[in-house]
Amino acid sequence: MTVLVYATHPSPFGPFSIVWQEAEAGPRIRRIFLSNAQALAEDRARAAWTNARSGANPLVADLAEQIQRFLEGEALDFELTLAAMEQCSTFQQRVLRAEHRIPRGWVSTYSRIAAHLGVPGGARAVGNALAQNPFPILVPCHRAIRADGSLGGYQGGAAMKRTLLEREGLTFSPAGKVALRQVYY
Repeated sequence: MTVLVYATHPSPFGPFSIVWQEAEAGPRIRRIFLSNAQALAEDRARAAWTNARSGANPLVADLAEQIQRFLEGEALDFELTLAAMEQCSTFQQRVLRAEHRIPRGWVSTYSRIAAHLGVPGGARAVGNALAQNPFPILVPCHRAIRADGSLGGYQGGAAMKRTLLEREGLTFSPAGKVALRQVYY
């Protein structure tokens, strides 16, 4: 049986939880849960993995501190070295890596990401892969929006997605759509 460990940390958007597996080479992040209007992150983590136990790891604690600083507005980029990407399908890995390359202050659309990956007409597949992103914040899926500039979904909720984009310098129309000035891919 795989032993999973989780830790919950505060943020301006409510607590977030990191679930990891201790491995010989170090911790492998299995999932980051953001709190949202439906449930707190820790409740979501414990429901997903009933055998997970609360714990600590210095590398995970460092990552949590970086996530906290990012959520407070600090400009940080994350590496995927601790992320257990191997748990994702090949297609989802491609989508997550493409999303990871979108720089701070930029957005892309689900359809542009699909075209970049050589999957024309694959916007819905890209959206589904991002909806199941196990590593929000590390993979900044808040930077993916709909082709018309509307936000689309986000694990932490629409208000959190908008705030993160605003903190990165993006602006919105009175109708709540992202001004498409800095579009990647």
